[in-house]
Amino acid sequence: MTGSTPLRRDAARNRERVLAAARQLFAETGRAVTHNEVARAADVGVGTVYRRFPTREDLMLALFEDQLALVGRLADEALAAEDPGEGLRRFLAQVVEMQAADRGLQEFMLGPQARSRAGAATSRIAPVVGALLDRAKERGQVRPEVTALDVALIPVMVGEVTARSRDVVPGLWRRVLTIALDGLRPADGELPGAPLTPAQFEEVVSRGR
Repeated sequence: MTGSTPLRRDAARNRERVLAAARQLFAETGRAVTHNEVARAADVGVGTVYRRFPTREDLMLALFEDQLALVGRLADEALAAEDPGEGLRRFLAQVVEMQAADRGLQEFMLGPQARSRAGAATSRIAPVVGALLDRAKERGQVRPEVTALDVALIPVMVGEVTARSRDVVPGLWRRVLTIALDGLRPADGELPGAPLTPAQFEEVVSRGR
């Protein structure tokens, strides 16, 4: 037992080194990263990478789950904000900025595996964001007809702009996000059309993936 503890510690350190290297490489270059490149960047043997993460998708899933955990913490922080409207806008900006800063994560999020793995995290985060939205409405900071699914569409919409404009106008997402966030503020007149149902939302965000 005594000899196994250092081995477990070494294995844990190697795993973190692999994930840190993969996170940087995927963020910079997208999903077209090989195990050999990750091993070189992490300064470990390629066999170490394969043992922990047999496929590139396994690596992406591990990184994606880390990001989901971070989004959950950001949602909790936003809910605790004294100003709910500002908390909601800051939370959405943080989520979109995470997407914009990580090319590989954004590419992975457009795939079916991300949708299947996001279910449990979304179930935990959605009520928090819903409560934050309700508080902002009570303060008169958000249009009363805006729904939680309307809010959830904002990172999806801005994410599409980010993916298409990244190599043309890298910072365009900030402008588009500001326009979208301003659209949440109370205004004269009502929003056109009916709000999305959960089934419609799932179909919309799954199209083209």
